[in-house]
Amino acid sequence: MSIPAIPAITPIAPSIPSTPTASTTPSSGASGFATQLSGAVDNLQQLQSTSDSLNVQAATGNLNDIQSATIAAARVETTVQLVSVLRNQAVDSFNEIMKMGA
Repeated sequence: MSIPAIPAITPIAPSIPSTPTASTTPSSGASGFATQLSGAVDNLQQLQSTSDSLNVQAATGNLNDIQSATIAAARVETTVQLVSVLRNQAVDSFNEIMKMGA
């Protein structure tokens, strides 16, 4: 019985460069953040669609490899947790800024 190798983990979202480039300006930062956030939400929706599709295939008996459904569900769970933490941090930051103005 041969055991297949575990494939490499692919990143969930594109990485953000650690150092700003010369073309980055304060006005483009907000739109860049919005673009990154929109892309992350789109990626989450795609991961959920894939997981749902694999779960339906598993439930109907059309899925040969249950591991792919389990991995897809774990990816969705991790991504949802990450998005939830980011949302909470954004709300906390907004509330902190609003306290400064009061």
